[in-house]
Amino acid sequence: MHPVLFHIGAVVIPSYGAMAALGVLLGLFLAQRTARIAEVNAGEIWNLCVVALFAALAWQRLLLLVLNWSSVRVHPSWMLGLAMIHHPLLGAAGALAGVVAATIYARWKRLPLWSTADALAAPLALGLALEQVGALLAGSGFGTEASVRWAVTYSDELAARWSGTPLGVALHPVQGYAALGFLGVAILLLVVLHSRHRQGDVAGMGLLGMGVVVFITELWRDPEGRGALLGGAVNAPQLGAVVLVLAGGLMLMERKGRREMSEAHDG
Repeated sequence: MHPVLFHIGAVVIPSYGAMAALGVLLGLFLAQRTARIAEVNAGEIWNLCVVALFAALAWQRLLLLVLNWSSVRVHPSWMLGLAMIHHPLLGAAGALAGVVAATIYARWKRLPLWSTADALAAPLALGLALEQVGALLAGSGFGTEASVRWAVTYSDELAARWSGTPLGVALHPVQGYAALGFLGVAILLLVVLHSRHRQGDVAGMGLLGMGVVVFITELWRDPEGRGALLGGAVNAPQLGAVVLVLAGGLMLMERKGRREMSEAHDG
């Protein structure tokens, strides 16, 4: 595949970074549309997304710097290479920082919490789909060995250097599976958003859908470095996916319960 999308002179533009950036931009623009549908201030949604993105990136890089401080102190120039490092646990830490920052901002600006979550669900799924396309190009989060016709084989040394991708081996394009799954979730959420009955329904379905995509696609990812748990029965991303599914289910049940109580009280 193509870890490097193109060069600008001596400057290398990594495929992963470029596609992730494209996913962020498309997600931001889509959020302007979904904010209006969810009847939330589009300008504040834009600002919230920027704050969350900055918090996620800053926390990821700070964490990488702390974890690799002994090496970076000896070789300061390696700081430039930290941007090439991708890891599911690092992504989870960044996502958590982004959620915390977004929640604080939403409360500060007194944005309606459930409607804000509904507006962000589909853009987030779309952004994840583009991020996985970048991972496919770069070889990051590669799959297990495969004999299927659509298997991918990496030959670029940069894929091995940046992501530890095995070269010359046919692998499941699991990143492509995830990209299709997240794209399908994004489309479904957009449809549901136009006809939602309760605030929070779209966000709950988004958590459920994205959790299912992560859990299933992990079955075809190479397990190395993904944190085997329960004797290898599940890995860390799958455990996180279970948390997402449970959170989404509880959100939907809680919102449904509140509506039924309100209707009974009105009756």
